[in-house]
Amino acid sequence: MDTLVACVKRMLEAGQTLPFSVYSSVKEQKIVNVPIIKPMLICVLDGRKKLGSLGEIDCPTGSFVILSNHPSITMRNIPGDTEYLALIVEFDYDDFNCLPPKQARTAPFVQGEIGAAFEKTLQQFVEWSAFAPPSMWAIRRQEILQLLYHLGHEQVSAVIEPPSLSHKLYAIISADIANDVNADMLASQLAVSESTLRRKLAAEGTTLQAIKDRARLGFGLHLVQTTFDPIGRVAERCGYQSQSRFTDKFKQFFGLTPSELRKTRTKEE
Repeated sequence: MDTLVACVKRMLEAGQTLPFSVYSSVKEQKIVNVPIIKPMLICVLDGRKKLGSLGEIDCPTGSFVILSNHPSITMRNIPGDTEYLALIVEFDYDDFNCLPPKQARTAPFVQGEIGAAFEKTLQQFVEWSAFAPPSMWAIRRQEILQLLYHLGHEQVSAVIEPPSLSHKLYAIISADIANDVNADMLASQLAVSESTLRRKLAAEGTTLQAIKDRARLGFGLHLVQTTFDPIGRVAERCGYQSQSRFTDKFKQFFGLTPSELRKTRTKEE
């Protein structure tokens, strides 16, 4: 595991655009309502992650979990002796087409240990990211899924649910997060009327504004966790004209302010 950790940190220092993310902290983080829009692999390289309002899913160092597309989930990131460190890979829905026919679904997640074969595959994935073009990223994501399937985690083929209208809208909004797209524009892209769009969203128990908020704040959460950009710049990149407005919405949604979360990533008091 030490070799994989060193490899991950080396890639981060290079400052490249990568097909994975790394979250780290030196103090415990508790974040509520974290949106999981696409299936997500989380590999805990140091520390411990607990998922669910009661910490039902426990992921110690050396374990992984693949989460289904889920409206939201509570996360606790707990440092080990030095830090909490996790490698995160977000999948596209088409990535799962490489797997055999779906099994009967038993849970909205797949969990296991990072054994030698999987650790080596992750290391190769990270190292390969230094030179591979983005057009090839899907190939290696599919390789990860296939390996897990053939290592005995057959449930990976059934972990996802077909993307709902909410998921599709989230993807469209996220592609140009700073642009405030309106209902008419979104309905046009989906080839439906605005009234039909709103009616279908109501049937899913959500609204267009709620989806916009989740997309913007979810991106904001990612930026706070993976960069040290000023909070004002993060707010701007998420489409907020006011830093205070962004901070208020962030706290309402996740249970803490961006600055409070940012402080868990450094040893400074």
